[in-house]
Amino acid sequence: MSTEPPETTENTQPGTPGAENGETGEGGETGEATTQTSKAQDGAGEDSAKLSEAEAELAAQRVERERIERRKAEREGPVESGAKLSGKAADLLAAVRAVESGAKPTATVFSEPEPPRRPAPEPTRRPQPAPTPVAPSGPAPEAVESVRALLAEGGAPEVLAPQVTAALGEGAADQLRADPWQLLRVGGVRPEQADGFARALLGAECGPDDERRGRAVTGWLLEQAALAGHTALELPTLTAALGRQGVPDADAAVQSTLAEGEALAFQDALEETGAPAVRDEEAAEGEERPVRVLVGLERYALAEESLADGLARLINSVPKQDGSAAEWERAAGEAGSGADLVRAVAANGLVLHTGGEASRAEPAALLRAAPALGLRAWAATHSPLGRERFSALLSGSEPPSAPGVATVAGLLSGAEGPGRDADGALDLDLLVVLDTPLLDVETAALIAESLPDGARLVLVGDPGVLWSAGPGRVFADLLAARICPQIASRRPDPGPLGELVSGIGIGELNQVEAPGKEVVIVPVRDAGEAVHRTVQLVADSVPRAIGVPPEDTQVITPGHGGAVGTRALNTALKERLNPGPGRFGGFDPGDRVAYSPAPGRTVPGLVVKADAEGLHVDCAGDPVVVPKERVEQSLRHGWAITAHQAADGRWPAVVVVLPGDAAQALNRPWVYTAFGRAARHLSVVHGVEQALPRAVAEVPAKPRTTRLPVLLRPQVPSVE
Repeated sequence: MSTEPPETTENTQPGTPGAENGETGEGGETGEATTQTSKAQDGAGEDSAKLSEAEAELAAQRVERERIERRKAEREGPVESGAKLSGKAADLLAAVRAVESGAKPTATVFSEPEPPRRPAPEPTRRPQPAPTPVAPSGPAPEAVESVRALLAEGGAPEVLAPQVTAALGEGAADQLRADPWQLLRVGGVRPEQADGFARALLGAECGPDDERRGRAVTGWLLEQAALAGHTALELPTLTAALGRQGVPDADAAVQSTLAEGEALAFQDALEETGAPAVRDEEAAEGEERPVRVLVGLERYALAEESLADGLARLINSVPKQDGSAAEWERAAGEAGSGADLVRAVAANGLVLHTGGEASRAEPAALLRAAPALGLRAWAATHSPLGRERFSALLSGSEPPSAPGVATVAGLLSGAEGPGRDADGALDLDLLVVLDTPLLDVETAALIAESLPDGARLVLVGDPGVLWSAGPGRVFADLLAARICPQIASRRPDPGPLGELVSGIGIGELNQVEAPGKEVVIVPVRDAGEAVHRTVQLVADSVPRAIGVPPEDTQVITPGHGGAVGTRALNTALKERLNPGPGRFGGFDPGDRVAYSPAPGRTVPGLVVKADAEGLHVDCAGDPVVVPKERVEQSLRHGWAITAHQAADGRWPAVVVVLPGDAAQALNRPWVYTAFGRAARHLSVVHGVEQALPRAVAEVPAKPRTTRLPVLLRPQVPSVE
């Protein structure tokens, strides 16, 4: 590896000291919350019959809401688990029974006994085909004005009026006056801000022990936990967080939240010691069995239950028998390194496949073999960019039997893919999902429920990358549960970049030989130098020394804010690469942008033009029209993005910027993801000294609290 710009030849390791900490302000990936809470709607594009990415997402969200309503209607009363409880666990069960009978409970904690699980879940609940969605109209102007007047009365920013109206729906102003803490349902509002608003409206009636405040803060904490990736929180964690927010009786706040149906609670048996737990006294031979008490928002609780049911159905059902054993074996022999994957798919409804970038050739070989085996096969990617990359691997397949590639949102909504059969299931026999670690629990549940009986599902991913921006850790949970065959690819990523990233994956930041300047380290002393060297690399050094033009180089940095965040870097890069007045919401034709069609997903794009319809953007070949009023929420400049935003992309050249104050934000998955986005060349603008090798060696991913393994355990036997 070389230091300085690519034209130099001096070598050093990525962790070599030689730079003082810079001053970048916001250093973590915390800016991702902005991406997660942004929502976009786009126009019809060039083809009015083709659904846009945002419309596809709206359709998928509608299917999700319908599915949740069905599951709520199907939920029955509590079923005795056979366990005799005492102490806190007994109080918990009594509280749940009181809630389900319609009475207000008096216990201080809550739980819902886990319902019995079927050996083979019924395959009758299907998402129905989504009709062509109509872009939603905004809230009624008179409703917005009523809320605006109330916000002004309470001293809150009037610009929040449309968001408050959308969040609270009909009668938003009346609801907000009756319960001012409902302001917390708007993204970005914190409890202390809602408290100030409540004091202005309620006067002497306002107090920290107000039941409405306790309930709202409980919901807000669960929403914040979901943004951090948790599908639920352990009860002690939640009550401690309520205490830190000034709620005097945390147990009562949780009780009230559950009584109003704003959250659900569970008790899950634990197999490992060390976690906070209450005890079930009726265990084998009188031994106590540890359980944990969890509280979560209903949408994520039902999504995890639905995902567990759907996966169990696939595992416990017999895959469609197309192709003889000899034909499957012949296909395995022709698949090269993908032979093990083909053999596993032949006999199983669910298979996990792990590996790096080069290993994608193995699921591609499976898909190419599928038509000859009588299987209608499709692949699904996280974004149009991933669809474009994987389609290139299938370029040798011949239509009309060639497998197709769609985005997940397009597949679920019907905008892309094979469509749905008469029962509402996807009309296919084999689905290969790429970049599975990026799937949140709700999207994964929709995929599982959408598959017909006898279908095969292959979940493909690199376990080392960052987890989903939304709640859950689906791929990691399934790998840990060991409920189906797992095929680990032995196909290594080639060259110095492959060697570097593979080492990071096992906690080692190694110096690699890079004779073609594949890896370059650029030490910097402060924030100003970091910005200057980044622009120099993208605009001059990399094009001249490596031959990669600026439009094929992606800058990745830990956060959005600060002196070296995406905002500052994009400002400097635009000034150098595409200067202009920003005539349309700060954007000009030719600007690279990061478009967020839905929370947690980012698509790189290029501004084409602006007109009365809005801002026209080309996103990996898909035309998108962003209305003027949505530009600020759904678009950022995209020369520089975060690692989460880049996770399913890959570029010829990547410049990773590590300012001095980013040290606390770094961990092994972040470094692995950022460095792994480079196909030919990686430059590291390095200002974190020894924090980089320390993050790789010592800092794993932050844990997430989920219930998926517990829900799968009674339904599916483990595969050792």
